[in-house]
Amino acid sequence: MREIPTSHGSALTGEPAVTKNELAQLVHDRVGFSAREAKELVEAFFEVMCGALESGENVRLSGFGKFQLRDKRQRPGRNPKTGEMVLVAARRIVTFSASQRLRGRP
Repeated sequence: MREIPTSHGSALTGEPAVTKNELAQLVHDRVGFSAREAKELVEAFFEVMCGALESGENVRLSGFGKFQLRDKRQRPGRNPKTGEMVLVAARRIVTFSASQRLRGRP
């Protein structure tokens, strides 16, 4: 199996990350779709996935994992620079649970 090329790193961590363009290139190389078709496929996949999450559905990809939208309550926090107590606003987050296969379990 060929290694997946990765960009120079994510903006936040600097660790290697695969971009949507790189995924589209892999679809083009492996499946034989035109570059345009591969890019449209990758874009459509993420649009459908985001739409499902926005409507409150979980996204389960067999052998990969599950994406879930979760609401976090408002909570107390501390400004690390000043030490001042602040309220961290309530927000909605996406969580990912890796499948056993992805975690390397039998």
